Amino acid sequence: MRIGFLNPQGNFDPTDSHWTEHPDFGGQLVYVKEVGLALARLGIEVDILTRRIKDPDWPEFAEPVTHYDSERERLRIVRIPCGGDLFLAKEALWPYLKEWVAGIARFYDSRLPDFFTGHYADGGYAGVMLKQQYASGFTFTGHSLGAQKLDKLDMNPANSKALEARFHFSRRIAAERLSMREASRIITSTGQERVEQYAHPLYASAVDSGNDERFAVIPPGVNTRIFCTEPGPADQAVAASLADRLPDLERPRIVISSRLDEKKNILGAVRAYCDSAVLRQRARLALYLRDVDDPFGQIQNLPPGERSVLEPILHLIDGSGARGDVDFVNATSQQILAASYRFFAQRGSVFVLSSLYEPFGLAPIEAGACGLAVVATRNGGPSEIFADGSGVLVDPANPAAIAEGIAQALTDHAGYAERIHQRVYSTYTWERTAESYLAAIEAGCRSTRTMRSNSIALDASVRLKRYLARRGE
Repeated sequence: MRIGFLNPQGNFDPTDSHWTEHPDFGGQLVYVKEVGLALARLGIEVDILTRRIKDPDWPEFAEPVTHYDSERERLRIVRIPCGGDLFLAKEALWPYLKEWVAGIARFYDSRLPDFFTGHYADGGYAGVMLKQQYASGFTFTGHSLGAQKLDKLDMNPANSKALEARFHFSRRIAAERLSMREASRIITSTGQERVEQYAHPLYASAVDSGNDERFAVIPPGVNTRIFCTEPGPADQAVAASLADRLPDLERPRIVISSRLDEKKNILGAVRAYCDSAVLRQRARLALYLRDVDDPFGQIQNLPPGERSVLEPILHLIDGSGARGDVDFVNATSQQILAASYRFFAQRGSVFVLSSLYEPFGLAPIEAGACGLAVVATRNGGPSEIFADGSGVLVDPANPAAIAEGIAQALTDHAGYAERIHQRVYSTYTWERTAESYLAAIEAGCRSTRTMRSNSIALDASVRLKRYLARRGE
């Protein structure tokens, strides 16, 4: 069997170039790569289909076909040209997706893969076109949906023209609706994602979020080659660096490792620590900041958006007299991050994720795989991940509750660390994800592929206008 991953945005190469450096080079690419590699290890032939870029600023993506060294025989990165040679952000790709799909057909000389899996709205829409033209089956993984984004941006009749010009919501919503309607299965990371996101009014009549036959809940996995309790190649150097810089090496750390985003509610976790004499006596705070060693002296090096999140955190630390109790850790790669987690895990430390809402929660699973006990928000995916008691769930809006949860995890660090480690390896590995994907794909191969949609035009402007008008009432 050959499976094609439809992922026109961003790009892939053997060295993961530009990952995390651009919005189109984030977690979705990690997901597609890891599921593809895990399927290849199961003996499936996999093509990751993306866009060819011949741009001097993006030189890594010019070759039409390349491979990952670990699975050269079964996995290819196939780059199909469309929309010219230069790099285009995902919002600019919509006019060229038909050209991209035609290029896919030419590449295979119309002998297409047995099945496709579409990722994000653009990959899903490519799946719709392949189904319409060649009766190809596909699954749809949204990763994030346009309806939730426009709600978060508070899109309304007054600002709709500007936001539409930037994000092309009418096209994205239309593509998502078509993808939901035509896919053999819609894949979500959690049951909560399915119920909360796909029941949005903008997707009414496209899919019934209560229909079990339309969905497969498949959690993403942890890269256990990196995030594990076994020492890696970076451990010795990382341990030496931390030992050289940090005081009180044997004291546990309360580890906070999230991007500087208000939604992550880092301020809430820091407040929980600063306000708790018990926590400050029992542990130090370890705050991870990428590319910054001393934020008090280097905050101007950060982008404005990150500065606006970090400034009140630093003000709180300074104002509460906790500056001497806080360590700042600059982890510039996943390998260094995992090594530092292992270093702190050996000292009975606790990882804290206090997001106001977390769609899934891969970060605490990665931390748990390295031996840290976990305290996580009860809002979103972590409520399913840690429902078995393998982590402590807390109300992120209540600093006192966060502090109480951290104290609980510090007290029984060994028990929580063992339970989350077992949980990771039983449920949250990419091998488990790939096995579930394969089951959904095999079910899709057996299903009928009749088009449900009369038109595949990308225009949800009328539907969007009505929705915004109702929101404003």
